Amino acid sequence: MPRTAWAAMAALYLLLFPYHPGLRSPNELCRLWQTRALVEYGTLDINGALRDYGPVGDLSVKDGKYYPSKAPLLSFAAVPVYAALRAVGGGYRYAVPEVPLVFFTRLLLTVLPTLGLLWLVRRFLGAYLSARVADAVTLTYALGTLAFSYSLLFMSHQTTAVLLFAGFYALWRLARGEWRERGYLGVGACAGATVAAEYTGALGVLGLILYAVLTLLSGEGPWTVRARRLARATGLAALGALPFVVGLMLYHQATFGHPLETGYKHLNDSAYQPWHLGGFLGIRTPDPRAFALSFFSPLRGLFTLSPFLLLALPGLALLKRQARESASLRPLFWLTAALLAGYTYFTSSFSYDSWGWTTGPRHLTGLVPFLLLPVGLVLERVRDTSRPFTRGIAAMACATSVLFTGLATFINYIPDDVSTPLFGLAEPLLTAGYFPPSGLGFLGVPTQAAGLAMLALLVGVAVSLFIELGRTSDAGRRLAPSVWLAGLITLGLLAGAQVLATRGDTADRNAVRFLQSVWLTPPHGAVSFWPRTGE
Repeated sequence: MPRTAWAAMAALYLLLFPYHPGLRSPNELCRLWQTRALVEYGTLDINGALRDYGPVGDLSVKDGKYYPSKAPLLSFAAVPVYAALRAVGGGYRYAVPEVPLVFFTRLLLTVLPTLGLLWLVRRFLGAYLSARVADAVTLTYALGTLAFSYSLLFMSHQTTAVLLFAGFYALWRLARGEWRERGYLGVGACAGATVAAEYTGALGVLGLILYAVLTLLSGEGPWTVRARRLARATGLAALGALPFVVGLMLYHQATFGHPLETGYKHLNDSAYQPWHLGGFLGIRTPDPRAFALSFFSPLRGLFTLSPFLLLALPGLALLKRQARESASLRPLFWLTAALLAGYTYFTSSFSYDSWGWTTGPRHLTGLVPFLLLPVGLVLERVRDTSRPFTRGIAAMACATSVLFTGLATFINYIPDDVSTPLFGLAEPLLTAGYFPPSGLGFLGVPTQAAGLAMLALLVGVAVSLFIELGRTSDAGRRLAPSVWLAGLITLGLLAGAQVLATRGDTADRNAVRFLQSVWLTPPHGAVSFWPRTGE
C-alpha cells in the first residue's frame, strides 16, 4: 500500500473528533465523571461530580451513592490524564473543560492503543498473507470496521478488542516458540484487564483460553510434558490476571457490597433493568430478530456497514482446509470459529434495542480483528488473474466498508429511529455543511475546509484500497476493465440498498435537525477548544 494511505489513516485517527456536548454522551461521561471524582474528591461515587459538573446517564445507585454502571478500568486509566490536564489548566477544581477532557482521554486511551493494535495485526497477518493483502486488510480494518468508530469514543468496546488481540498475539508468538514462557504473564494481564474494561469481554477471554489449551496440548513431546507445560502456563497467566481480578472484586465490594455484584444489578434507570436480567448480564436464548438486525440491519448491521467482513465466512472454510494440512493452523481455525459462534450467540441473545445511539453493533467490536485472517485468505485466492470479476467485487467490498463505516463514524452518534446512517443522516448533514469536528478546526482551519480534508482522506484511502486489491501484480496500476465493471456494480448494489432503505420520513428529518442543533462545529461557527474559566 502507498505510504500516503497509511498517513491518511493515521491522520483520521489523530484528528477526527466526533463529539457534541449537548448529547451528554452517557457511556463516555459516566466514566469521566468517576475520573473527576477520584481526582477531585478522592471518592468512587460520583455524587460530587454530578453536583459540580452536571448530570450524566448510564448510572447505578447503591445506598444513595451514584456510580457508573460500567466496568471501571477506563475510569481509573483516565486518572493520570485528568490530573495532568488539571495541572496544565491551573490546578483548581474546574480547570479542565469537558471538550479537552474527552479529546485527550480518547487520544491517549483509545486512539493510540488502537494504532498499536494495527501494528500487531499487520505483523500477524504478514505471517500468512502477502504484504499487499496484509496491508490492505489492516487498513480496511482500521477505517472500515467498528475499530474506527469506537477508537474515537471513550468507551470500552475497542479497548476490549485491543486487549483481546494483544493477549492472542502473545499466545501466538509463544506457540511459535518466539517468546519465553514468562510471556504468559502478559497474556493473563490482558485477559484480566479485558474483564475489568468490559464485563462481556469474558466471552473473548474464553476464546483465548481455548486457543492456549489447543496450542499447548498439541505441541511436541510426551503427554506428561505437555500437561506440565499447560500447568505452568496456567499458573503464570493466573498470576498476570490476579491484580486486575482482585482490583475488580475490591471495586465491586466497595461500590455494590459484594465482590461479584456489578452495577447492572443497581441501575438508576429502571427502564433499562429488564435488558440485564436473566442469563449472564442479560444474555438469554437466541432471538431471530436480534440476529438479523445485528448483522444485516440497514441502520447498524455489521455486514451492512462492513461488507468486506462477509468474506470471513468462505475464508473460514479456507482456513479449515489449510488447517488439515498444517497443525499450527488448527488452533487458529478453532479460535476463530469459536469466537464467531460465541459472539453470534451473544448478539442474538441480547436485546437489540439496548445498543443505543451508536455506530454498528458495538458489542461485536472485540470479534472483528479475529475475522481478518479468513478475509485475507479469500483476498489472496481471488488475486488469481483468471478471476478479475471476483477480484473487483472483493476489492470494492473493502473500499465500500471504508466509505460506509467512515461516513457513519463522522457522526458516531446514530439515533435509534433513523432509517440509515448514510443517506438518512450523514449525507444531509454533510451537504448542509455539518462536517465532523476535528483537530484542524481547533487549530483555526475553517470548519468546511477541515471537514472536506477529512472527507478527502477517507475517500483517498478507499480508492487506494480498490486499486491495490484490484490489480494482480506490483507492476503498473492499471486495472482490467472487468475489475472496474465488477467494482462499480458492487458499489451500485451496496449504495442502492442503502438508498432504498432510507425512508426520508419525519424521524429522519428530526434526527438531522436535532444533530444540527447540538453540532459542536456548525457551519461558519467558531469553537474554543479550551475556554478559560475563573477559579
